[in-house]
Amino acid sequence: MPYAIAPDGCRIAYQVEGQGLPLVLLAGQSNNHHWWDGIREDFHATHQTITLDYRGTGDSDEPPGPYSTEGLADDVIAILDDLGVDRADVYGTSMGGRVAQWVAARHPDRVRRLVLGCTSPGRGHGIERDNSIRAALSDRDRAVVRQTLIDLMYTPAWQATHPGPHNTLGDRNLTSNARRAHLMASHRHDAWDALPQITAPTLVVHGTEDVFNPVANAPLLTERIPHARMQLIEGARHAYFEEFREVAGPLVRDFLAD
Repeated sequence: MPYAIAPDGCRIAYQVEGQGLPLVLLAGQSNNHHWWDGIREDFHATHQTITLDYRGTGDSDEPPGPYSTEGLADDVIAILDDLGVDRADVYGTSMGGRVAQWVAARHPDRVRRLVLGCTSPGRGHGIERDNSIRAALSDRDRAVVRQTLIDLMYTPAWQATHPGPHNTLGDRNLTSNARRAHLMASHRHDAWDALPQITAPTLVVHGTEDVFNPVANAPLLTERIPHARMQLIEGARHAYFEEFREVAGPLVRDFLAD
């Protein structure tokens, strides 16, 4: 298992598959690289995919918090440096999209093309999820929380034919401290002032039925980032990249091939 050393000394585990142009794939909050299982292969005709275990997840170290999306972006740059990759395509979903915003804004020379999926510019200007969703995700009954997450990720039709296990519900071995650190990193994200500094051509992707990270965030990002365009996937919830893989995969591949 290769590791990169972050600026603070934290070891960040990463995984490399395929050949071609480097493509960094960034998972959602409290998740490790398995978020992309069964999906990363869609890019291997043209790209070498690079995933990571965020600090506190998978095989990476778990330093004490607080964590931040800016700091997680520094971890991504440490991996690119370890691999000797000067420039990569970056595709971030959910909290990974928040991390990707900082990678592209603070290191414009390192990002060739940027894809932001089901994500938000953050507090201050972003559209927050409904309080009823927050309440359900805070329920003491873990079974209720799990089903709430599944419903936020996937449509009932998908659930009926795909009972799981699902790779998007969080790292099963995540500690309570790491979970809290990830939650706060995502909650405190605010890249609004930095978004105009992004120079990479950008594709913003979102499911029209996403209420976990409300779809209203997609036009906010598109209008704020120069050279950005938006594509909504009709009927998709938060895990559009998995359930609507046959739509999302070609959409992103075509964008990266331009």
